[in-house]
Amino acid sequence: MTLLDGVQARAQEQMLHLARVYPVDRLLAVFRANAGLDTRGAEPPGNWEDFGHPAEEPWGEADYPGAGVAPTASLLRGHYAGHFLSMLARVPALRDKTGELVAGLAEVQAALAATGRFTHPGFLAAYGEWQFSRLEELAPYGEIWAPWYTCHKIMAGLIDAHVHAGNAQALEVVTRLGHWAAQRILRVDPAQRQRMWSLYIAGEYGGMNESMVALHRLTGEQVFLDAAAAFEMDTFLDDAVAGRDVLDGMHANQHLPMLAGHIAQYEATGERRYLDAVLNLWDQIVPGRTFAHGGTGEGELWGPAGAVARFVGRRNAESCATYNLIKIARGLFAHTRDSRYFDYVERASLNHIVGSRADVISDTSPEVLYMYPVDPGAVREYDNVGTCCGGTGLESHVKHQDSIYFRDGTELYVLQYVPSVLDGVLTVHTRYPRDGHVSLTLHTPDITALHLRIPPWASVPGAVNGFLTILEPSGTVSLDLPMPLWLVPTPDDPALVSVEWGPTVLLARDDATTTLPIAPAAFRLLDGSIGDFTAADDLVSALGRTFEPAWSGGDHRYHMYLRLDDERIAFRGADPGVPNRRDQDGWSFLTALWGSGGYLSVSDFLTAVHRYALRAADAGLLTRSEVQAVLVAAASSTLDAPPPSPSPSPSQPPQPSSVLPSSSSASSPSSVPLLSGALPRSGALTAPAGLEWARVAVDIPAATVWRSSTAEVVVWDLPPEIGAADAVPVLRIDVAGAPAASGWYTTMPSAAVTVVSPGPGIASVSSLDEVVSEGRHVLRARATDALGRTVHATREVAVDTAPPVVTARLRDLGTNVEVTLDAVDEVSGVDRIQWRTAETFWGVFQEPFTRVLRDEPQTLEFTATDRAGNTTPVQTVILPALSRD
Repeated sequence: MTLLDGVQARAQEQMLHLARVYPVDRLLAVFRANAGLDTRGAEPPGNWEDFGHPAEEPWGEADYPGAGVAPTASLLRGHYAGHFLSMLARVPALRDKTGELVAGLAEVQAALAATGRFTHPGFLAAYGEWQFSRLEELAPYGEIWAPWYTCHKIMAGLIDAHVHAGNAQALEVVTRLGHWAAQRILRVDPAQRQRMWSLYIAGEYGGMNESMVALHRLTGEQVFLDAAAAFEMDTFLDDAVAGRDVLDGMHANQHLPMLAGHIAQYEATGERRYLDAVLNLWDQIVPGRTFAHGGTGEGELWGPAGAVARFVGRRNAESCATYNLIKIARGLFAHTRDSRYFDYVERASLNHIVGSRADVISDTSPEVLYMYPVDPGAVREYDNVGTCCGGTGLESHVKHQDSIYFRDGTELYVLQYVPSVLDGVLTVHTRYPRDGHVSLTLHTPDITALHLRIPPWASVPGAVNGFLTILEPSGTVSLDLPMPLWLVPTPDDPALVSVEWGPTVLLARDDATTTLPIAPAAFRLLDGSIGDFTAADDLVSALGRTFEPAWSGGDHRYHMYLRLDDERIAFRGADPGVPNRRDQDGWSFLTALWGSGGYLSVSDFLTAVHRYALRAADAGLLTRSEVQAVLVAAASSTLDAPPPSPSPSPSQPPQPSSVLPSSSSASSPSSVPLLSGALPRSGALTAPAGLEWARVAVDIPAATVWRSSTAEVVVWDLPPEIGAADAVPVLRIDVAGAPAASGWYTTMPSAAVTVVSPGPGIASVSSLDEVVSEGRHVLRARATDALGRTVHATREVAVDTAPPVVTARLRDLGTNVEVTLDAVDEVSGVDRIQWRTAETFWGVFQEPFTRVLRDEPQTLEFTATDRAGNTTPVQTVILPALSRD
């Protein structure tokens, strides 16, 4: 299968460049050093995939010196090479390079076995066996670092090398490694295993159950299937089968890989509990714990069920977790044929995974994201050599073709519209997601049914359960998917929305780091989508802002979520000039009108307008004249029609729409008053008098629709008591001082309450119930009017007047020194730490790094900037001179 030009091909080709040019010796360096082999002068990839401490040895379980005594470093090393091998294995043109890496690992395995230091000759790692024995003694993260996780990555790479590249040696190496793993884990008491797996990060075992099942399938050996069952969290699995949600506070990617393994266990054993567990857990994660782009978690942890808006933080959406959710979704679809799993795959693969790859070429780095953050004014921090997400990123971008098609005998499912060729079967030509036209050309008569997935945001006649099925397809099939622009609310805060254009999540470009407001009411179409936007050069202009796709691979500051903030009631093409007042619970006419998304017909829309206008009037939020203005504007809006011409012709005056008191007669056109608006219909009405009107049977409660040969008039029933009293007062909280570009105040502001509209008169106004101080605050004020009604005003204010506190730590590594920079900002949070030496430019600190010591001391400068824009004065640390002792 081949990708054609498109957004996925861009990311894939950039990653394939790295696969072609990156030296195998660098991937093998940490393994060879551990086995006492010549590293051939190669430096390891770096970051987590770096050499251990110079004094570290490949200790076995018997000769490990102990915590606090044994000098160690980079204890997850080896995992990145496993991921790299999985990437290489999927590229037919790189079979020789795949073989070179496999041969190198085989040499290391043999060298380790020759030492006689380990419990089985199949042991293969870039450190000693001691990490596994210490885990069995419940050593914490810090002393050890997820040794079974690393083992899984190495095993998975070798399995991929055999399955996808046909490498026989890879199967030999991984089978020996599997025998070591099986004997190691099966000898541990089951109760102790459960204690191991409950350890945070230290007990993380990735998808070991999946790899052991794969080995069982390849070799037929029962011991591997038995070992797979040892990699289970019994209580977690039982809770999942029972549908109990226990995810709050759990490490997301410590648990997700095991779910893919449970699907494999179900396939190998037929035990339904494995599949039931995964089905139930999926529903607990998607959509209630996922962000707009498909990512999940904050600081790598899950939050409460349904927490999306209130779980937005600084470290959302670990890319590894999304990688595994996509893998799980593919497995669940294979067993259910439920389109919703690929609705998620499209969302996550397109927006998070493609978007996690920087639009650059690199010879040394995968240039991917660890986190794809969703907080206001977020920045994408690419690179991630040697990290877990750097590793899954290597694989993700050679796997885009895996999630396009699914074949079931003579039936073919097209699950994503990616420009591609399924050799000898089908070619898909499309610019999707840039537009919705898709052309599919069949190359074989063997397909008896073609199932085209219809995304949930698209309406296509004939689609059933998310698929449009074409029986006995032949030739070329064309599909046109409408591409609406939607505001998608978070489940726990309907006013916090993502902006989505078809399958694409859009990111608002803005340097602010506080939540941006939008006022969409005047742009709403009848179905609730947004009109009057333009798209060009992969940028979308809408709602007064510029957006880029989440899949862009760009580097601008962005906002994935925006806050609805309509201060005035408005409809597309009609502005009644009426405030959108809110009650003390935040309810307003517009939040109610558009809270359910949209309307199927104009009559449904007008019915809702009437209902909520009367409710707003009852609550004192609208006067009678304002209700009339709102009803007239609603009837005259263009939300169900193409955009109006820029300037109407003078010969075509507005078409009338009437608001009548209930005592007025609606039985004849003579009751139409001179209060007019317009409904967008064909023709024009020059004057209401002298025309023949006919009553039209349209179901609009409390209104009658009259139609002449040239126009329609809506005659509303408006009870006399509606809006008789003055509207409630309107308050505003004013903040003195100018915020920084980030949206934060970096000097202390002051705030005061202003009465914008007094209503029937103000009896009392409270002072602010919270003083302006450091941090994010919602300032609140209230007033009581002459009729005893209480109104409220709120305003969000973010204040941070101090820069971060930044420190440097040095760790002696002999001829090198490891530098760690730490920064703390308890208010807005740290945005970035930067450093430089006399030989370097300012760089952004991401992970501890090493510097070679010299004969003379070196000066390293560093500073930090917070989210508000405050920057710490430049500080220095002296790297010591190289000791010749």
